[in-house]
Amino acid sequence: MSEHKKLTTASGIPYYYHEDTLSAGPRGPLLLQDFILHEKMAHFNRERIPERVVHAKGSGAYGTFTVTNDITKYTRAKLFNRAGKQTRVFMRFSTVGGERGSADTERDPRGFAMKFYTEDGNWDLVGNNTPIFFIKDPKKFDDFIHTQKRDPHTHCKSPAMMWDFWSLNPESLHQVMFLMSDRGTPYSYRHMHGFGSHTFSFINADNKRHWVKFHFKTAQGIKNFTNDEAVKMKGEDPDWAQRDLVTAIAKGDFPKWYVKVQIMTEDQAKIYKWNPFDLTKVWPHKDFPLMDVGVIELNENPQNYFAEVEQAAFAPAHVVDGISYSPDKMLQGRILSYPDAHRYRLGSNYEQIPVNRCPFAVNNYQRDGMMRVDGNSGSAPNYFPNSFDSIKPDEGYKQPSWVLDSNVADWYSRNAEGENDHYTQPGIFYREVLSDYDKKNLVNNIVGAMKGIEGPKRDEIINRQLCHFFRADIGLGMAIAQGLGADMSSLQQHMPAKHEAVTI
Repeated sequence: MSEHKKLTTASGIPYYYHEDTLSAGPRGPLLLQDFILHEKMAHFNRERIPERVVHAKGSGAYGTFTVTNDITKYTRAKLFNRAGKQTRVFMRFSTVGGERGSADTERDPRGFAMKFYTEDGNWDLVGNNTPIFFIKDPKKFDDFIHTQKRDPHTHCKSPAMMWDFWSLNPESLHQVMFLMSDRGTPYSYRHMHGFGSHTFSFINADNKRHWVKFHFKTAQGIKNFTNDEAVKMKGEDPDWAQRDLVTAIAKGDFPKWYVKVQIMTEDQAKIYKWNPFDLTKVWPHKDFPLMDVGVIELNENPQNYFAEVEQAAFAPAHVVDGISYSPDKMLQGRILSYPDAHRYRLGSNYEQIPVNRCPFAVNNYQRDGMMRVDGNSGSAPNYFPNSFDSIKPDEGYKQPSWVLDSNVADWYSRNAEGENDHYTQPGIFYREVLSDYDKKNLVNNIVGAMKGIEGPKRDEIINRQLCHFFRADIGLGMAIAQGLGADMSSLQQHMPAKHEAVTI
């Protein structure tokens, strides 16, 4: 038996924690000193040129956000400060795994990114059309995306790669079921919901913090393709979603989304049954009802796709006063990763590109760099403090401090004690959210996708994934197993015992 090779950095240094990021206690936040996270994400951001590594193909438009309800008790963010207030926005929709030339109707999550041009700077909310994601630690992101791209040997998409990763990472089950339902093939960008996905925080005028999730409900109504319809459209018009959005806006049929939030207090977060900062989980609406905030309308097509859509750059790091981060580990990883990706793809001055530029005052000491186009601040000093200009930090923008769970930097596991329940919410999604028609399509889509698994590990991958489906819902597991023609007698070992809770 050959000796195992050690996992190492590019400089040959062996390391152990490849999947989990060092955090201060089980719920974070993450620590900057975990160099492996930066090493993985920085390399990942530079793997493709010139298109985006993920979300390469997309569509975009300008519009307005209008406040309809008062939420100033929760946030002091100026864009929410009065009913009727309008803020200009730019939105970009996208598929995740495909290249720039891929089809719009692929089974894939859809990116849902928004840039709000506020008087306190640009706020970027970068989410998806799903409220959850496949993983809960950013150190796993590049490995996950590699499974959605192309096999390094065949250069073809590989069902075996995808299902192998998902079966080895049961926290992905919730998002896998969203993806494999008809929600994985939206009819158009106009007919899908959007989500900020992560947990963020609101900070009010009294410096009090609340945790928040953002929801964007389509006013056009949810409409999805079935798998057969999506495949058909892929051949007839691979740019269907792009064409649909441009055409609708051009003829004055402006798409709208109702903006809503869920609010959780800091005390509620400490005792809630699920980790509220876990991106693989939702906050049930019965526990945290949706609150109305406003409406977004897209009413202006870009004049030049490359200049305004291809060069648009969104980063969850860009929050404005009254909106801030949370210990959500995936969010913390994206704070680092997204601006780094933009600097690589568009240059260090990417925020001077018109679509990314803040339309209000920008005062800082950044100078030089490739494609500097704003006069480089002329003869003004490039250091602070100095005796020559009037730029001063404003103490009014200080944020309240966080109380951390731990001050000991010893935590790597993405699943703290009691946080490895990967099955309850997927089971609820199957039993309580999907209609009988949706359930049937979900099963058929999963069976069709898993039949594409090939290679010597085929049976192992299928049985491991079936185990997850059984634990979410035995009826779901049975339906998929039967559709795959699995040996039912051998599957007994994968089914939970009658006395065993389905939520391990």
